[in-house]
Amino acid sequence: MNVHERLRALGFSKADAATLADHFLDADQRGKVSHGLSRVDWLEGLPELDSTGRPERVVSEPGYERWEGRGAVGYLTLAAICDSQLADPPSHARVVVASRCFPTGVLGYWVRRLADGGLAAALTATSPARLASPEGGRPLAGTNPIAIGVPSSDGRPLVADVSMGRVTHGDVLKGDAAPEELIPFGGDRAYKAFALAVGVQMLVGALAGEEPGAVLIVARPEFDPVPGLRALAAGARLPGDR
Repeated sequence: MNVHERLRALGFSKADAATLADHFLDADQRGKVSHGLSRVDWLEGLPELDSTGRPERVVSEPGYERWEGRGAVGYLTLAAICDSQLADPPSHARVVVASRCFPTGVLGYWVRRLADGGLAAALTATSPARLASPEGGRPLAGTNPIAIGVPSSDGRPLVADVSMGRVTHGDVLKGDAAPEELIPFGGDRAYKAFALAVGVQMLVGALAGEEPGAVLIVARPEFDPVPGLRALAAGARLPGDR
């Protein structure tokens, strides 16, 4: 049974199964295997999976949108948000808040979609608390990645995507890392990653609510900085390059 068939067996529509499969296959191709096809196994094990949930845009203003997951898996909420931004880009910039949006997958995948469509974007999302302070204590924040996508006139957008954990929860689920390895990255400077994780947790919580959510800033670029950076890099691999 291929990935599309497995997702259809879970009750996802043909279109939703295709959206999810594209995300998982892209993650595997880019080496992010903990967020790739292994996540289908995880979805199959969720006792309360709602394969028919549909996200809804509940507020739409010129510079602000708010979306509710309405039971949909976060991948499909972000897919709907990206489709909406590409179909109706902001005049200059827009903040988009997504409540009850989990799991969100590889955030770089979503900002790359926007960058390929000519929009600059910064996206962050929260998850259940898994990172404790380097000083110890209970987990206080999720791994809370931040992804930035910037389009380029050469057709090769820059896509930076960094999680605040030394490993991801997906690595733990896949068995590639032990739970005790899920700590803020940075060694003796781990307090920096912890500070970012907590900052994201509070920002998204203030805008989207206590449950895992996402915040997207999307804008029309007015300049084209990526080709100049590539020239300076002189062939060195930049974030998002294969």
